[in-house]
Amino acid sequence: MKTKQIFLLGRVVICVWVGAFALAAVFKEDAGAWGFYGHKRINRMACFTLPPKMFGFYKRHIDFISDHAVDPDRRRYANPDEAPRHYIDIDHYTLNGSDPFTEVPRQWKQAVAKYTEDTLKAYGIVPWHIQVVYARLISAFQRGDVDRILYYSADLGHYVGDAHVPLHTTENYNGQLTNQHGIHAFWESRIPELSAEANYDHLVGRAVYIDDPLALAWEAVHDSHIAVDSVLTIERTLGEQYPADQKYVFEDRGRGSMRFPSETFTKAYEDAMGGMVERRMNASIITLGSFWYSAWVNAGQPDLDRFEQQDVSDSLKQILAAEEEALKMARESLGRPEPNE
Repeated sequence: MKTKQIFLLGRVVICVWVGAFALAAVFKEDAGAWGFYGHKRINRMACFTLPPKMFGFYKRHIDFISDHAVDPDRRRYANPDEAPRHYIDIDHYTLNGSDPFTEVPRQWKQAVAKYTEDTLKAYGIVPWHIQVVYARLISAFQRGDVDRILYYSADLGHYVGDAHVPLHTTENYNGQLTNQHGIHAFWESRIPELSAEANYDHLVGRAVYIDDPLALAWEAVHDSHIAVDSVLTIERTLGEQYPADQKYVFEDRGRGSMRFPSETFTKAYEDAMGGMVERRMNASIITLGSFWYSAWVNAGQPDLDRFEQQDVSDSLKQILAAEEEALKMARESLGRPEPNE
């Protein structure tokens, strides 16, 4: 139990720092992290991958779907079961140099039988949770429940996005095991903030039908994990070439000044990775659109035009407002995190 608590606490600290990074910029749309700016951008751009019979509905609600892409991070403060849904430390399951992807059963029941549910939750369950939310979205389409279609569409985008981040697949999730503290927010925060709006091309094509959603979730985790070594090695090697006064800068954020990697060092890191962040973001976009499309197909392709005049209900708005209040209270109790924590 103690090990589980340590790992969950570490993940919450990362969430708090990444969230504070965006919140310090007073919720500006163009500032934030993969958890704020990046997640919102992924959800928004995924709408444009959908076929005409879905696009009208998603375009009508595009602001809701993008704005609420960050809701799962907010729920971490109120729900102790939330944190493990965002990652999987797949390298924890390596035995004597074995491939962890051959060690961990893909099916949830088989994995529980091998490791226990407590162990799985201690080291993350993102691929399995993607499958859970996907099934809920199918059910929402079948019922014609606009609230839940939007709620689960936004949530699914968050978890799909997280599965595409390399540092969401390793125990060394913030470089804490290799003296690279802060690399998590650097990779998924600083780079998108400086590059995505002006330089990224998100024309990723049309959503396609997914035959095996769980397999696709695992594929996203696998492709992310094979990039972990590059993420860490390139940053460490490049960092040795920069003196501290060129590697970091202080910027005014909110009420104070915070230290961030400089634009020069950030660009050098991104260039050295060969556009990895853009590729992973684009993979998230097309994968998310394909999950939405497949859920709609499996629900019988309901006519979404009849939902066009329906909006989010007052009850769902109240739930979301309560989550926002929980986030606000958590920030106030935690105080301002240290730079690059």
